[in-house]
Amino acid sequence: MADLGDLYQQIIIDHNRNPRNFRKLDDANRTAHGDNPLCGDKITLYLRLDGEVIADAGFQGSGCAISKASASLMTSAVKGKTATEAERLFHAFHAMVTADPLAPPDSGSLGKLAAFAGVRQFPARVKCANLSWHTLHAALEASPTPVTTDDRTTGPGAGG
Repeated sequence: MADLGDLYQQIIIDHNRNPRNFRKLDDANRTAHGDNPLCGDKITLYLRLDGEVIADAGFQGSGCAISKASASLMTSAVKGKTATEAERLFHAFHAMVTADPLAPPDSGSLGKLAAFAGVRQFPARVKCANLSWHTLHAALEASPTPVTTDDRTTGPGAGG
C-alpha cells in the first residue's frame, strides 16, 4: 500500500497533467493576474460570482507542476463556496504550506489540498503553491494590482 506522501504526489502529478478548470470564463465577473518571477509561473484567474457564491472558476497560464496543480485543485475546491469560505480556505492553505515541516497537515478541513503540505520543506516551492491562492484573494477583493511572489514587491501576493 502506498504511503500518504506517494498519494499526495500522485494527486499533484494528476492535476498537473490534467488540470481541472483550465479555461477562460467568458462570463467571469472577477479576474486577477499572478506572476512568480522566480519560477516563471504565470496565472490568470477567472471567477463568476453569483452574489457571494463562487458559481464557477477557471484559470489559464503556465508554470511548474506545483503551480498548475495548485490552481487546478484550488479552482475545484472553491466552486460553490461563498467568498468568505474561500477566504478561510486561502488562510488554511497558506498556514499549512508555511507551517513547520514536521507538523501534520489538517487533511480533514483541507481534503486533497493537503497534498501540498510537502512543499513547506522547499521554501522556494511554497511560492509556486501559493501563487494561485494569492491570485484568488486578489480576485475576491477585486484588486486591480497584479499579484507577484517577488520579495521586492509589496503587492497583495508579495512573499510566500
